[in-house]
Amino acid sequence: QVQLQESGPGLVEPSQTLSLTCSVSGTSIKSSLYYWSWIRQAPGKGLEWMGTISYTGSTYYNPSLRSRTSISRDTSINTFSLEVNAVTPEDTAVYYCAPLHRASLQPGPFGQGTQVTVSS
Repeated sequence: QVQLQESGPGLVEPSQTLSLTCSVSGTSIKSSLYYWSWIRQAPGKGLEWMGTISYTGSTYYNPSLRSRTSISRDTSINTFSLEVNAVTPEDTAVYYCAPLHRASLQPGPFGQGTQVTVSS
């Protein structure tokens, strides 16, 4: 069973960089069965796809966030990470990582999510 767990600071100051890590268990992030995504939900808003990293390391980003977002992976410890630069209070959200089934492009179980607040 694939399980994901997000980790990272809960509070980030405006203009700084938000950094989160997703630890994956139950499968290797190099498995060709999955892609790996970051999704967020701001207060009172719907889910927003931020970006995806494939099992080969290729990355895909939401065009609206591309200029500020970077997704990377560390296959030695089976994690993938998110960085968002120059954050503003509008980046305050619950951040989730999730697997994406490569064959169907349907998401698997999300991690529990981590609240990130951008505030001074």
